Amino acid sequence: MSKRDYYEVLGISKGATPEEIKKAYRTKAKELHPDRNADNPDAEAQFKEANEAYEVLKDADKKAAYDRYGHAAFEGGMGGGPRPGGGFHGQGDFASAFSDVFDDLFGDFMGGRGGGGARQRAVRGADLRYNLRVTLEDAYSGLQKTINVPTSVQCEACDGSGAEGGSEPTTCPTCSGMGKVRAQQGFFTVERTCPTCSGLGQIIQNPCKVCHGQGRVHKDRALSVNIPAGVETGTRIRLAGEGEAGMRGGPSGDLFIFIEVERHDLFEREGKDLFCRVPVSMTTAALGGDIEVPTIDGGRSRVKIPAGSQSGRQMRLRSKGMPALRGGPAGDMFIELAVETPVNLTARQKELLKEFEELSEENNPQSSSFFSSVKSFWDSMKG
Repeated sequence: MSKRDYYEVLGISKGATPEEIKKAYRTKAKELHPDRNADNPDAEAQFKEANEAYEVLKDADKKAAYDRYGHAAFEGGMGGGPRPGGGFHGQGDFASAFSDVFDDLFGDFMGGRGGGGARQRAVRGADLRYNLRVTLEDAYSGLQKTINVPTSVQCEACDGSGAEGGSEPTTCPTCSGMGKVRAQQGFFTVERTCPTCSGLGQIIQNPCKVCHGQGRVHKDRALSVNIPAGVETGTRIRLAGEGEAGMRGGPSGDLFIFIEVERHDLFEREGKDLFCRVPVSMTTAALGGDIEVPTIDGGRSRVKIPAGSQSGRQMRLRSKGMPALRGGPAGDMFIELAVETPVNLTARQKELLKEFEELSEENNPQSSSFFSSVKSFWDSMKG
């Protein structure tokens, strides 16, 4: 039976780029992998066919030979391409195919294939998170604050190398400096982190007595943090290189400060805007007048209350809200009136209010409209 064209096998054109060839192969390998096609007896053969096509087309020299001579380029001892008849003869070749798929599909996630030589021993330190609570006043004005962060810092005794007395780490004999070891399990080649060096690729024969070979020690650090004006709950501030020190001289991680703004007794915040609920007397709401209200900067603003104001009425004080975190105009402050009903009335006050009630039948339009609608509702129900 004649072989299918390699381009046809991968579903690509002859002018496909190396990236397109690799992408098409990955798609086919995932689609045809025997583990995913237990009920398809042809999947294994198709998987081998896709792997054979990729082995040729991913190599520039083999691809050029194939484009010129076709399958004949690899028959009769020409070149170093796949063997005739599928390219796999015996368990060893089939296991190699699975190994190639494993590397191509998952190599990026597991550090890729080793390129010879020792793997870098330095390991980047972990990022740290610090939760910082600030007042609304601090969020308005911004502040410089010193925080204490428990972290790991480079060991001074060994300068972060982890080795005692200036000695150097040696290449791990188990993984030959690769940091990973491979084991054959049937048709599969499984790659694992080296158990001897924990993936570092090197071991320390004479570890530092201070840091025990880690190259870092635990210590609390005092850091000065600039909190910009306008921060709000959820704002994240990144301090590059202020996280945990790396192992054996590796670069430090970053410190992320997450801001939480405390609740305020007077103001509620929505983005850049502030809201302040101000109680006013029934008399002031009815007759109108002036009141003084606080502002977040510690100042005062005079607000004119229109006569006949109701509870819930809002008035805007422009640019009296919070500053914008990344520039732009400041927010506004909204005053919400809460008309207060008097309590603990004296006999004379009650007498005056009753007299007022008798004289104010036409002064309550909302009440008149509501009870008129109620009467109409009841009449309709009776009908």
